[in-house]
Amino acid sequence: MKMREIKRKVLKQFSSARIILFGFIIMIFLGASILSLPISSRSREFTPFIDALFTATSASCVTGLIVYDTATHWSVFGKIIIIAMIQCGGLGVVTMLTVFTQVTGKKIGLRDRATLQSALSAPQIGGIIRLTSFIFKATIIIEMIGALLMFPRFMKDFGITKGIYYSVFHSISAFCNAGFDLMGDVSKFSSLTKYQSDIMINITIMLLILIGGLGFLIWKDIVDYRFDIKRYSTQTKIVLTMTFILVLFPSILFFFTEFSGLDIKTRVLSSLFQAVTPRTAGFNTIDYTKFSDNGIAMTIILMLIGGGSGSTAGGIKLTTIFILVATMCSVLKQDKEVAVFKKRIEPDIIKNAVAVFALDIFLFIVGSMIISGIEGFSLKETMFECASAVATVGLTLGITPHLGIISKILLICMMYIGRVGGITLIFAAVTPKKNGNARYPKDQVAVG
Repeated sequence: MKMREIKRKVLKQFSSARIILFGFIIMIFLGASILSLPISSRSREFTPFIDALFTATSASCVTGLIVYDTATHWSVFGKIIIIAMIQCGGLGVVTMLTVFTQVTGKKIGLRDRATLQSALSAPQIGGIIRLTSFIFKATIIIEMIGALLMFPRFMKDFGITKGIYYSVFHSISAFCNAGFDLMGDVSKFSSLTKYQSDIMINITIMLLILIGGLGFLIWKDIVDYRFDIKRYSTQTKIVLTMTFILVLFPSILFFFTEFSGLDIKTRVLSSLFQAVTPRTAGFNTIDYTKFSDNGIAMTIILMLIGGGSGSTAGGIKLTTIFILVATMCSVLKQDKEVAVFKKRIEPDIIKNAVAVFALDIFLFIVGSMIISGIEGFSLKETMFECASAVATVGLTLGITPHLGIISKILLICMMYIGRVGGITLIFAAVTPKKNGNARYPKDQVAVG
């Protein structure tokens, strides 16, 4: 009886937010321990734990920043561990545990359902198990289709066995917005530059990134209501609108400013790809060190914005940015309330949006300054790196392998916070005050 009481008290301390946080921590450290073993490296030597931890964090948080070239450093076993962490990290630890629980026939309690609701950013607990099953099945189907579309090209380049392996790996990595690749056998740290002009590889990877970055609830709306846009939720309308804007306008900018030396087909593909991949996949078909300062600035902005809430993508999130812009417009128009698509936005949602934005920007700026001071890289390089880490993107200007231990630890922390979410971290760390009905007196503060 005492044991049961102790267990109950311990579990009481673990809110949904804390379960999500510790779930990722356990997966990261378990993955790091395995990756540090000789069996995980091609050379059959121990990998320094800090580098294994960095790789495990990058994979679990679906970032894509690497200190070792994935293809040349890790063994087949190590690569399997990495892709498994990518899949679990993309769908979420809680989601994968729920699927496992369903498969084993165990009962899923109310507390587990509440945790799952929090992990998926679902509006209600009802139907959460059906939603999880839908997400898992849809993920497998989409990843299989992506692999099948890329297989002919990879088979031509690498043979049947390697072609299957490469197709599955890159399909999972793209859908989960991870950005890990196996092209190091062609050229170290080359990503997909070899396929800059390949229409099928470019389009397939872009579609996988976009679908994975929309959000699981958006999929459900699209499947349920198809082209009946009026029935879409406000969140779905926001995400689809923002996705369209953030693909169209950056691609036009890149087309006219960055790729003047390429033929028209490659120029169009490169422009579209570089508009899609910063949110938040981490693949690249061009060398970012050759980008103009304007191109770098636009890429940093896209990285920080990220994808949809409750998706495989990271970043500040499309809905957060949209709500902040809508709030600004509402203030300028002197409206009493913030409304989008004829729906009122509650003040608590606006406060959460402000908190997420402020936290991510703070991490981005402070992290950039610290790493620049420690390592001696330019602020432009470290801002690009930190934006990539906090938004779980994986793009880099080539400085990641040259970072010291302190800088790696800072990036590990940023990747982790970027994946679990600032709000989740705050809710887990801070216990709400019990003030009853007491309220502080009002006062006027000048703003602006």
